[in-house]
Amino acid sequence: MIKGILMDKNTLPAFKKFVKDLRKIWSENTDDGDRMKRAHVLMENELLVDPALREHCKNWPSTEGRKNLLFYTDPDYGFVINGVVRVPGRTGSVHDHADGWVLYGLLDGSESLERFRAVESRKKDGYVKVELVSDTKGEAGKADLVPPYDIHAEQGSKVRSVAVILRSRVLVGEVMQGRYNRDTGEYYEGSGPEQIPYRLTA
Repeated sequence: MIKGILMDKNTLPAFKKFVKDLRKIWSENTDDGDRMKRAHVLMENELLVDPALREHCKNWPSTEGRKNLLFYTDPDYGFVINGVVRVPGRTGSVHDHADGWVLYGLLDGSESLERFRAVESRKKDGYVKVELVSDTKGEAGKADLVPPYDIHAEQGSKVRSVAVILRSRVLVGEVMQGRYNRDTGEYYEGSGPEQIPYRLTA
C-alpha cells in the first residue's frame, strides 16, 4: 500500500470531518457501492462547498504529467483521497479504474465527463473499440460516481480546474487499469498516475 498522508492538528477542518465521516460510513457498510453512494452525498453537501477548501485549492500545484496529489490513505479501510489540478484545455485519456469505485468531485472550474462503452473487445490482442455514449458537463460543487470498469475520460475546459477524488481502494501499484485509444482501438493496461504526497493544512 502506498503510504498516504495522515492528518494532524493543522489539517483543514472540513477535510478532517470528511475523513471522520467516511470512516463511519466504511465501518457501517461492507459493500463498496453502498459506501461510495453515501460518500457521494457527503462530498457534495459538505466538502465541495467548504469556503476554506475552495480557497485553499487555488494554490495547489499542477498535476500535469500523469500525477495525482495524495491527501490521505486510510490505514484501516484502505480508501484513498487524491487531488488533481488540470491546466486550461487539457485533453484527458480514455481509461477505467479496474475493480475500484471512484468519486470525482469538482472544487473549482469546470470539466466534462465522457462515458464510453466497448463495442468490440479483444483485450488479449490489445484491441478494444469504444463508442462515446454520454458527455456531461461538471461544475464546481458537483461530484460524479464512476463504477468499477466504467470506461470514461475527464476533459478540461477553458479554465483551470481542480478536483478531489475518493477511491474505494488503493489502485496505483496494486491493480492494472485499462487504457483505451478512442481512435485506433488500441488497448493496454497501466498502473495509474504518480502519487505526490500533499498536506491539506491551514
